[in-house]
Amino acid sequence: MRNPTPSKTEIRGKVHKPLIHDSAIKQVSGEADYIDDISEPKDLLHLYVAQSEKAHADLVELDVTDVKTADGVVAVFTAADVPGVNDASPVLGDDPVFAEDIVEYVGQSLFVVAAESIEQARRAAKRAKVVYNEKPAILTVDQAMQAGSFVLPTRQLKRGAPELKREQADRRLSGRLEIGGQDHFYLEGHISLATPREDGDVHIHCSTQHPTEVQHNVAKFLNVPDHSVTVEIRRMGGGFGGKETQGAWFAAMAALVATRTGRPAKLRLDRDDDMIMTGKRHDFVVDYDVSFNTNGVVQAVEFVFASRCGRSADLSAAINDRTIFHADNCYYFEDISIISHRCKTHTVSNTAFRGFGGPQGMVAVERMMDAIAHDLGKDPLEVRKANLYGKNERNVTPYHMTVEDNIAPEIIAELAEKSNYSARREEIREFNKNSPYLKKGLSLTPVKFGISFTTTFLNQAGALLHVYTDGSVMLNHGGTEMGQGLFVKVAQVVAEELQIDIERVKITATTTDKVPNTSATAASSGSDMNGKAAQAAARTIKERLIEFAAEHFKVAQSAIQFMPNRILIGDKKTLTFAELVQLAYLNRVSLSSTGYYRTPKIHYDAENYSGRPFYYFAYGAAVSEAVVDILTGENKITRVDIIHDTGKSLNPTVDLGQIEGAFIQGMGWLTTEELFFDDKGNLKTHAPSTYKIPACSDRPDIFNMALFENAENVEDSIHKSKAVGEPPFMLAISAFNALTEAVSSVSDYTLFPELDAPATPERILKSVRKMQTGVTTDRSAAE
Repeated sequence: MRNPTPSKTEIRGKVHKPLIHDSAIKQVSGEADYIDDISEPKDLLHLYVAQSEKAHADLVELDVTDVKTADGVVAVFTAADVPGVNDASPVLGDDPVFAEDIVEYVGQSLFVVAAESIEQARRAAKRAKVVYNEKPAILTVDQAMQAGSFVLPTRQLKRGAPELKREQADRRLSGRLEIGGQDHFYLEGHISLATPREDGDVHIHCSTQHPTEVQHNVAKFLNVPDHSVTVEIRRMGGGFGGKETQGAWFAAMAALVATRTGRPAKLRLDRDDDMIMTGKRHDFVVDYDVSFNTNGVVQAVEFVFASRCGRSADLSAAINDRTIFHADNCYYFEDISIISHRCKTHTVSNTAFRGFGGPQGMVAVERMMDAIAHDLGKDPLEVRKANLYGKNERNVTPYHMTVEDNIAPEIIAELAEKSNYSARREEIREFNKNSPYLKKGLSLTPVKFGISFTTTFLNQAGALLHVYTDGSVMLNHGGTEMGQGLFVKVAQVVAEELQIDIERVKITATTTDKVPNTSATAASSGSDMNGKAAQAAARTIKERLIEFAAEHFKVAQSAIQFMPNRILIGDKKTLTFAELVQLAYLNRVSLSSTGYYRTPKIHYDAENYSGRPFYYFAYGAAVSEAVVDILTGENKITRVDIIHDTGKSLNPTVDLGQIEGAFIQGMGWLTTEELFFDDKGNLKTHAPSTYKIPACSDRPDIFNMALFENAENVEDSIHKSKAVGEPPFMLAISAFNALTEAVSSVSDYTLFPELDAPATPERILKSVRKMQTGVTTDRSAAE
């Protein structure tokens, strides 16, 4: 089902082409430069961060005298040495770079050691005298709920009268689902290389998705103006949201060392330290109470979400809000209540992760759909179809946004047919009757994901474009490249606008001294916003060239046409792009321009959860087939079929890669990637030996992908494309639900399993035992 690569005759223009990632060959050959590949400058200092050994304690004493005298040590800095504000938080000012009077998670930074080598810095850090007055630690969501411990106020979205409708409904059931967190496990850990400049300025190479935020936080930390700090990033070895906010901590430390010692400084976390010190995807406990009729149509529902935010707010407000916005997924609920608790625990502050809270909301509603289907003895797909948003009615979300572009029903119908869903479902049921130890499951789940930052002011982008006199182009914009293919897509947009070969467009590093005040590359909006900004810059230059050529050659502007690598001027004259550019330069025409874009139509009242927080929705659906060994709990996803909506794709090759990668990462979250903290708050899964991301062998043997054909964005997005970074992550919910169905077959489908995420072999085996004994405490039973 994977889309074939179009032939040359089928390709038109520079966009919509299946071009390879601009760094792909360099990455495979090892020639792509990351920050740790930059040649180390003379007198480089290596940094190590000393960490708290307690989850919650008063910091009674921190004596670093012996650290300063250790071999190779040049400097040691604590909170007392910070010249500005000891904070690098994204919103609330509650993330100290160095602990001061209290520590609130194991791994919190105490001080930084700068030495001639990383080995010397590590050894020296152990010589510090640290005295704690240990306090009780809150580590789990349940503990936080019992203690009333929250980083942010509890919020509620409510529409209709769900309490009344529940009492009047035909059937009612409730359930609980625990959803684990997830480590980003990017290939390149957090790293910053700071170089001092004259006048107290500092230049920082930082692996970050948000150079502007790093710039602002470092400037605040150093007590200097923003213009004194330049942050640069050419590419990251993965980000997934983990480098949206927390890279600022390490950039600030490196910048402090560089500016105070006058020597370059590099801080690179190793894998263990990175996993211990930095935030994860929020883990959730979800309770639902739903009423429905005999056709499976939901009449009223209440969700209660409680998330583990960690010691500080970080981005938890927006993340939990997006959970609220996606608890409906593709389904219309007239009477609904969603309560969101943002729990404070003495663990690392959780942060952005692909999907940004949306996956947790979606997995909860998809579990609920399966529970309804089980209660009624129906095919879950039948229940899902009965609850889908409509076209001209039943099309307003609980937050009052009209769903104008709903193609979920068409995608679901096409996928069900192409994947042979109904026949396979019957075949699997027959297989399970005759297979005592291996059990199979099948599930089809849809996706509707909102595209835009829910913090409205972040929906803006800038770009800078230079055209040189030989016709080559330098492109810079505020987006960052973390492997997702943003740079090649934006380059395609510029090449399309100027009608030049993409090889003539030079992609350059993102840096705060070229395009200022940028937003994070997040919310799946990188191509949408930066593509539009770059297009605006290219159009400005193109318009100047047209105006100049019309005047110079005495023709109407309408007589000038940009063709591939050439310009037609009237009926007779033809110039290459380079020739026209050279001529324009000689006649003093500016060949440099900025571009700017702000997402239209969006508006949102955060207090009342009302408005249009999203420019549009991206849709998709997946069918997953799973097999479970009920003797061991071992399992595998054996087949996956996907149809996903990318509008009119800017680059089908890149988009298909994003879909496949997102699904596998989502599958890891829901099946193998288990985070475990002991009762002292120590993360025990802080290396690949104990934390299991999917391996190549975990990829389904049959993996069919296709982009939804004949679809284009109804909104004025860049060349009618749609975002693809986050939406396909949620397709993996089908894998989790398929495992749940396989477990249910152990009871001959008489019981609905208690199976939390991730569905590890241990959890599956426990659930299987409950199916076999008929003992379940799950509240998913009709009342």
